[in-house]
Amino acid sequence: MTKPVPIELLAPARDADIAIAAIDHGADAVYMGASHHGARADATNTLEAVRRACDYAHQFGARIYATVNTLIYDDELKEVERLVHDLYRIGVDALIVQDLGLLRLDLPPIALHASTQCDLRTPEKARFLEALGFSQLVMARELTLDEIADIRKATTVPLEAFVHGALCVSYSGRCAISQALKGRSANRGECAQLCRLPYDLVDEKGRVLIEGKHLLSLRDMDRHDRLEQMMAAGVSSFKIEGRLKDTSYVKNVVAYYRRAIDTIIARSPERYRRASFGDVELTFEPALEKSFNRGFTHYFLDERRPKDGAAIASIDTPKSQGERLGRAMQCAGNTLSIDTRAVLSNGDGLSYYDAQGSFTGTRVNRALGGGTVLLRERTVIPRGTVIYRTADKAFNDLLAKPSASRTIAVNAELRYLDGRLVLTLTDDRGMRVTHSIACDLQTAAKPQEDRQVAELGKLGGTIYQLHDAQVHGDIFIPASLLARVRRETVELLDRTQRITRTIDKRRVEDTTVPYPVTTLTPADNVANRLAERLYRDHGVTNIAPALETGVSVTTTTPLMHTRYCLRRQLGACLKGKNANRLPRDLFLKTGATLFKVTCDCKACEMIITLAR
Repeated sequence: MTKPVPIELLAPARDADIAIAAIDHGADAVYMGASHHGARADATNTLEAVRRACDYAHQFGARIYATVNTLIYDDELKEVERLVHDLYRIGVDALIVQDLGLLRLDLPPIALHASTQCDLRTPEKARFLEALGFSQLVMARELTLDEIADIRKATTVPLEAFVHGALCVSYSGRCAISQALKGRSANRGECAQLCRLPYDLVDEKGRVLIEGKHLLSLRDMDRHDRLEQMMAAGVSSFKIEGRLKDTSYVKNVVAYYRRAIDTIIARSPERYRRASFGDVELTFEPALEKSFNRGFTHYFLDERRPKDGAAIASIDTPKSQGERLGRAMQCAGNTLSIDTRAVLSNGDGLSYYDAQGSFTGTRVNRALGGGTVLLRERTVIPRGTVIYRTADKAFNDLLAKPSASRTIAVNAELRYLDGRLVLTLTDDRGMRVTHSIACDLQTAAKPQEDRQVAELGKLGGTIYQLHDAQVHGDIFIPASLLARVRRETVELLDRTQRITRTIDKRRVEDTTVPYPVTTLTPADNVANRLAERLYRDHGVTNIAPALETGVSVTTTTPLMHTRYCLRRQLGACLKGKNANRLPRDLFLKTGATLFKVTCDCKACEMIITLAR
């Protein structure tokens, strides 16, 4: 009989406190940056902080993955090598890696995961990365269910896919626009997020077709209703984006996906199981729309070529739209009435599109009930305007407090044998320990069962919660002795878990497997001599270095390579009946910079380059 597949909910963490909050709210694993080379320059952590996250996570069988997923320059290789040894020493479970040169360093036997920056889109690339020794593969966000299933058939290691959060418009690892224009490499954790800027869409003569819209700014991903289909296609690790997000965001989104995944597992326990342990109790009702979002999309999960006009981008604003409340019924002075059933609170943030099409916000000074509020300032909001709540004060106040607890259920058996008080604890992780204390006990004058169970259940300050207890109610046991045997047995249980923890190791590289192609371009991100050596070891003969090494940018250099198509977003696909809505040659303009938009209709992809 096939064993159930462990399903992992993988959460982001900017720091150790957020990592711990993610674990408490149901994450099976957390990914976070170390002191450098973590692809988010503003989300670095000391070794001590990473160790603290590891120690907390491991109690629940949860894991910590350190992101070492930037390009590495030759003069940084030894520094990265030392970092990896330090991360292994403090208990990190795996590294998330982009630069393949790292595999040629003198590393400890730590497990390696291929980052989404590795641009994994095909079965051939997946087979190669598995052959290199990666034990988990992070697939490109752009893949359909069928494409994921094809990769699953070609590989044996766990497959990881994003399910929620912000979307890069380019294939990850293949966006050079920030490097080219600002000298800030996305592959080095310094993305300038130029995709979120407003652009003019112009024709070859410079005539403005669309003015000041966020034409490259995508909506946020939300696949909570596609999880079971993704599992069936072969995904076993579900990743939430957001290492720069705050604690409230992580708490809410992790809690929501924990419930969704648990529902599927409960329906199919013969097929799936949780990847970690512990029961999660929440003090709030998670709701995805209450956290930062630019509107939601399934992206390309359901189809390779979405219909014209499919709402993948959020071209009107890159700001959070929050939750849709309803339409304005009346606005007079600073009094606003909204057709909504939602309960509004003092301090809520409301937003709407004004007459100029700008997404603007205001704040509730006082909620009067029934959808009517007093705003902090007088404003004009026409009847029928859609109102969004971008800050839910009551919800955020709940998340600002301790909002979840995670505990391991434990069963206790208390016996008195041959002059020793013996306590056995068995928990949901499969741990079982027995501890005894020599003592001289007497028969009790009255029943002791309730008192003994209550004393054994005093597990505050630990991660354990008493589920069931078998005790000898006819023996009198002093409270101090009960407390001692409970405390010492719990300590033994903790030690047993630490020394028996399963640790994944790096897989052996198969040096006979060739890379799928023999020529690499700057977009393949070879930034050091060891990466070049690895590719040559696997049959690559022509290697152009990465842009970050000083390669000049020309009008033929792809700055963005995307599956997102601007023409399709605007309802003018060149293969559709409305192709003539827009001229064939299109350009994007911001300030004095002009980009050329090229549609590769055969591949159904878009390339953006400098126009001059």
